[in-house]
Amino acid sequence: MPTTKLARLALEDGTVFHGRAFGGSLRDLGGTSLEGAGEVVFNTAMYGYQEALTDLSYTGQILTMTATEVGNYGVAPEDMESASPCVAGFVVRELSQIVSNQRATRGLSDWLEEAGIPAIHGIDTRALVRRLRVGGVMRGVISSVSLADASDLELVARARAIPSMAGANLAAKVSPRCGGRYEEALGEWAPRGGMFVETKPTPAGRALGSAFKVVAIDCGAKRNIYRHLVERNCEVHFLPHTATAAEIRALRPDGLFISNGPGDPAVVKSVIETLREVAGEIPTFGICLGHQLLALALGASTWKLKFGHRGANQPVRNLLTGRIEITSQNHGFCVDEASLRAVGGEPTHVHLNDGTLAGFRHTAKPIFSVQYHPEASPGPHDSAYLFDVFVEMMLSRKPVGAQEMERAQSALAAI
Repeated sequence: MPTTKLARLALEDGTVFHGRAFGGSLRDLGGTSLEGAGEVVFNTAMYGYQEALTDLSYTGQILTMTATEVGNYGVAPEDMESASPCVAGFVVRELSQIVSNQRATRGLSDWLEEAGIPAIHGIDTRALVRRLRVGGVMRGVISSVSLADASDLELVARARAIPSMAGANLAAKVSPRCGGRYEEALGEWAPRGGMFVETKPTPAGRALGSAFKVVAIDCGAKRNIYRHLVERNCEVHFLPHTATAAEIRALRPDGLFISNGPGDPAVVKSVIETLREVAGEIPTFGICLGHQLLALALGASTWKLKFGHRGANQPVRNLLTGRIEITSQNHGFCVDEASLRAVGGEPTHVHLNDGTLAGFRHTAKPIFSVQYHPEASPGPHDSAYLFDVFVEMMLSRKPVGAQEMERAQSALAAI
């Protein structure tokens, strides 16, 4: 594995880390090395680097993993959350020199090199994360150019010239250009034990086993979200972020879903305007960016977190049931709780590390959302019950209540 080429990570505060190149940083484009530029963030998960690298919510960001060694289980096609890696760059402490996984088809470095994603290893990621926690997320540059071609000061200047994530409408960049159907279910990864819609009560007038038609506004959705919906007998129709209220209504859906995605939620005006018109007409569920967009559509406000919540070990309390969930999260913005209460929103989940809002429901309309990822690919699966809550809402077409939350949580815990 060619890992002797030197590379640097330069931050806007003037800090420069020296390490070794891998992935796209090994490429040489006509004598010019590939560089990665974006907001530097960190993920505290011990696993799931492939799912994170293909999560479109990381668009425009340089991802740092806090796990000591990364790459030991390679890359498997089944674990992709989008078509290819979408981060601006990748940072790890130690790149594994071997791949030990019968599912893997290639190594991490080769995969990132083919995708053109610059990466660096061999730096003190604890020092980097500590700096980001104290100073907040920063703009940065990964470069494998020599000191003779670009000094440390020049790389810092490049980092400072990168546009801020605040005000960036990246959902428009990653949203599909047109609509379509998603038909893949969870397959061998599906939990078994009767938690899905086939065993739920069938209301009068609805044929047993008939699918729920769900329209998803796709702002950069993870594939596993759609798999969970399909697994629960949902017919998923995804639309681009420019979808109008008329286009949504024309499909005559049973439920409306708003996906995760990258960037500043306050500038995704097209989705906010559409949701102001249609959210709550039918059962409506939002995840991550979708959670923020629903809150904005109702009239609440959002703000940028200092360093965000990213990882598969984030503790959340369900305020309706009192249970604690370990969740997977990836966001840098948050909904302001006071402004949400003022427009009829009621908090349902709270992040236990800092007390920020992690989920809400509307008190009069069938709308609920969470700031985290209940599909949790690769895990944990404490929050998968929320997809069943959405199904319960489509069955009853009423606002979600504590009983529905408790019933779905209990069903998941019994599996």
